[in-house]
Amino acid sequence: MGFSFECQGQCSTTHARAGVFHTPHGVVETPRFMPVGTLANVKTVTPAQLKATGAQMVLANTYHLHLQPGEEIVEEAGGLHQFMQWHGPMLTDSGGFQVFSLSDMRVIEEEGVTFRSPRDGRMIHLTPERSIQIQNALGADVIMAFDECPPYPATYEAVAAATDRTYRWLKRCITAHQRPDQALFGIVQGGVYLDLRQQAARDLVELDLPGYAIGGVSVGEPAEFIEPIVKATAPLLPLNKPRYLMGVGSYREMAQAIAAGVDLFDCVIPTRLGRHGNALVKGERWNLKNAGFRRDHQPIDADCPCYTCQNFTRAYVCHLLRSQEALAYTLISIHNITELIRFTQRIRESILSDRFTTDFAHWLQPRGDR
Repeated sequence: MGFSFECQGQCSTTHARAGVFHTPHGVVETPRFMPVGTLANVKTVTPAQLKATGAQMVLANTYHLHLQPGEEIVEEAGGLHQFMQWHGPMLTDSGGFQVFSLSDMRVIEEEGVTFRSPRDGRMIHLTPERSIQIQNALGADVIMAFDECPPYPATYEAVAAATDRTYRWLKRCITAHQRPDQALFGIVQGGVYLDLRQQAARDLVELDLPGYAIGGVSVGEPAEFIEPIVKATAPLLPLNKPRYLMGVGSYREMAQAIAAGVDLFDCVIPTRLGRHGNALVKGERWNLKNAGFRRDHQPIDADCPCYTCQNFTRAYVCHLLRSQEALAYTLISIHNITELIRFTQRIRESILSDRFTTDFAHWLQPRGDR
């Protein structure tokens, strides 16, 4: 039931590293992109299709599963792995992101957060202890501490208060946590203020947790703010523990974060784009509904090994989209998930051969530079 992280190779000129994160349900080779399955389901994709993309670890969301179907039902089914038939490693967010995203439906107090349910209007009271209880019942391998994710923009004083509260809540999460077969990760907050980020990282490291996350990025700040935040934070986190950048799944931001020493990423981008007919192809976004694809009988990406690219053409997917056939969303999502996982796999291979900064030089440049 143990957790461990081993570094297998490191870039000679950056903090980038290739490692293996061991969990009770298998290993995760890092760096790695993790698909998001908010409601115990990666949208439009079956578990078998998901496994074929190369996915090794999948996310679900505590807040949304608490609302529907309820953690008691998931626990009765044998936990998330059995409930959704995904038998690899899993991670659950704590509901802390909803403190940010549902800001017009909640009240924050020291005890916790009170939400108005978007489903039926009832009041939901989520505390650090309740978040951990729910996650213990859901049974994911990695569970996240309940945190306050401050918005952008916010004053220094407001972000400092949220960061301090996140630390106090973390200690309550540690006390409430009851399952040794689940690894509790702490979350570094601090907004765009680097001194708050660095102090938060130092405070969390003293608690000697199984892993650490960097939260509160991609919450409205300009994209160019992400790299300085990660560069100031990641190297302060322990070398022998996994580092997870929450909510980031774009090529450049992942490459730059890996250069700073980050191991794990998640984002809804691949399936959200898929449901809008957009395919990720070598760093570009293609709208496959466009008329130019109607007679294009090539795969989405001839170099991609995914089920979609090995069996179907751009013309066929374009036809499905124009016909509003749900299969289109599945096929594009399969490709997009595969594309982002392959991107992090290629970075892993480049780290092991010490060619990371050469092979990924384009993505390591700041936005706008060529």
